[in-house]
Amino acid sequence: MIIDAHHHFWKYDPVTYAWIDDRMQAIARDFNPHDLEPVLEKNQVDGAITVQVEETLVETKILIEIAEGMEQIKAVVGWVDLKDPKVENDLISFKTAHKLKGFRAIMQGSPDEQYLKNKGFISGVKKLKDHDFTYDILIYHDQIPSTLRFLEQCPDQPFILDHIAKPDIRNGEIRKWKENMKQLSSFPDLYCKLSGIITEAKWDGWRYEDLSPYLDVAGEYFGTDRLCYGSDWPVCLLAGQYEEVLGVVQRFLQQVTPVEQEKVLSGNAMKFYKLA
Repeated sequence: MIIDAHHHFWKYDPVTYAWIDDRMQAIARDFNPHDLEPVLEKNQVDGAITVQVEETLVETKILIEIAEGMEQIKAVVGWVDLKDPKVENDLISFKTAHKLKGFRAIMQGSPDEQYLKNKGFISGVKKLKDHDFTYDILIYHDQIPSTLRFLEQCPDQPFILDHIAKPDIRNGEIRKWKENMKQLSSFPDLYCKLSGIITEAKWDGWRYEDLSPYLDVAGEYFGTDRLCYGSDWPVCLLAGQYEEVLGVVQRFLQQVTPVEQEKVLSGNAMKFYKLA
């Protein structure tokens, strides 16, 4: 079984999606369930988890509606305003959305004061575990030190690290990121997604050998009990096709047992997001 723990849908708008710059014309369009279904079928992927892109309740509700009508979508990671002192009202109201499993904010590149050092935000994150919600951590590698301090303030909260914290694969920088990943892995409630990796390498010329040192680090520190496969489709299309992303993870997993392979490809995501 394969569960893709990280993909997106969006209705493209150049203002809302201003992060899609001139280099990214391949993804400057709508991506909807009809685009994803044949990709999952072709690659024999049994289910997928859709993750927010916009910081709006409107998008979260749209993703829930899509998931309820599409069997392949096993879970939704949405957005809610965790800085709102009354956020608990939203958390309670969302409990009826059975496929909504957790939340995320666009922390990557944001000043620490916006999220990682924001007392209101941290207070909101602390409320998630009481309502059985997870949290996806989206950061760049240089935000790991602040993330470590953030994690210390949220004990027992289920977290999952998106895109192995976006290391600088393009320039081969690994030493400091490796040290920081070791520290991150010391938090037992933190899982890690093997996702978003090829887009951190050179888009038009990456090789498996460019990626494998970073995969090895994730494997060494998080082990096969806390790693999850994710495609980051359609963002991955900037650097390769879906089957190439899946192929990278499958090649990496050749060094472990079939039981461990299944954990990374599906079991850990099912456990973390509490999928049926």
